[in-house]
Amino acid sequence: MFSSPLIRAMRTAELAGLTGVQPDPDLVEWDYGGYEGLTAEQIQESRPGWDLWRDGVVAGGTDRPGEQLQQVAARTDAVLDRIRPLLGEGDVAVVAHGHLARVLTVRWLGLDASAACLLGHPHPGTLSFLAVEHGQPVISAWNVP
Repeated sequence: MFSSPLIRAMRTAELAGLTGVQPDPDLVEWDYGGYEGLTAEQIQESRPGWDLWRDGVVAGGTDRPGEQLQQVAARTDAVLDRIRPLLGEGDVAVVAHGHLARVLTVRWLGLDASAACLLGHPHPGTLSFLAVEHGQPVISAWNVP
């Protein structure tokens, strides 16, 4: 069991009844840099047509430098590298944040990180299930309440 180390994710894991959860810094949400705390609508006021998946983020202060999509993908790839060997022992739960979960999912499928824009944003507290069918990684459920 792995979770973002942020309090809200660790609390979600606890509320879900997960035990033995290991905080994993690679599961922390995307660093939105100078866009941290802003809605997409607010960003589009200054950058009409802006799209996170296409246009990325701008640098913030030293505490929020911002991450590009491929940096987020590298973190999710590292998580998947740690999880895959455990799958022979059973299921593995991962508690993460919305955009990061979308990137992790498409990387699980072997797709480019930019394909994450094709998945709907997972709602807080919902479940998604990734699996393998006939040797192929699949999404077996997405955004289940």
